Amino acid sequence: MPEVTAPYEPGTPCWIDLMAPDQQAALDFYRDLFGWQGEVGPQEFGGYLVCTVKGKPVAGIMKTMSTGDQPPPPPNWTTYFSSADADATQAAISANGGTVIVPVMDVGKIGRMLVAADPQGAAFGVWQPLEFPGAQIVNEPGALCWNQLSTPDPEAAADFYRAALGVEAAPIPEMPEFTGFQVKSRTVAGVQGMENLPEGIPPHWLVNFAVDDTDSTVDALVRAGGSVMAPPFDMEKVGRMAVVQDPQGAVFAVVAVGAPEVS
Repeated sequence: MPEVTAPYEPGTPCWIDLMAPDQQAALDFYRDLFGWQGEVGPQEFGGYLVCTVKGKPVAGIMKTMSTGDQPPPPPNWTTYFSSADADATQAAISANGGTVIVPVMDVGKIGRMLVAADPQGAAFGVWQPLEFPGAQIVNEPGALCWNQLSTPDPEAAADFYRAALGVEAAPIPEMPEFTGFQVKSRTVAGVQGMENLPEGIPPHWLVNFAVDDTDSTVDALVRAGGSVMAPPFDMEKVGRMAVVQDPQGAVFAVVAVGAPEVS
């Protein structure tokens, strides 16, 4: 169902957010592209902006910030996985070769979060829900429909995510040539090697948004200042998809409704 009413099982992608230098410009872009609504949040939460579809939260946008002497990270989308215990998940990440980028922190009374990278370098987030479970609409136009890990070593990645998040790697039933991460035998995300990707692309989690029409969405994105990394193409048993960048440089994918679904 597009509207999520039950808690996310631990290990399931439950939220996504964008880090961008210009929050308002990002909101304006995604409002026009996906119909999102929202406004910059209170300063006590760093102005964190929650975007909604039909009044339900679907994604967040935060302003890029520097940490210490490090330069600010490039604009990017982050996939967050639900956890019953963020501290235990953080310990499992460190114990299995991952790197903690942002240690566990409280987000008011709504939840606890951390950001980390797997041993191959792909960044991801962890969310322990308290008052806020995560995205409340998925698998419909303008909302998250899939999360895909691209990594140079899928087997090592499977071992890491099994130990850190409790997911299992297995063929996707409807597409056995592809490997997915499963929670309680339900496919919740995908994983692939990087041999078919252009040289120089780092390991990453790719956020996929559902759309009604991939080609018209890509045309609108280009008119709004975005760019195309992989033009629209048909993927058997999935649908028509494209990989794109927003005007500030964050990469994501769009796919016609009918793609593999997030829980």
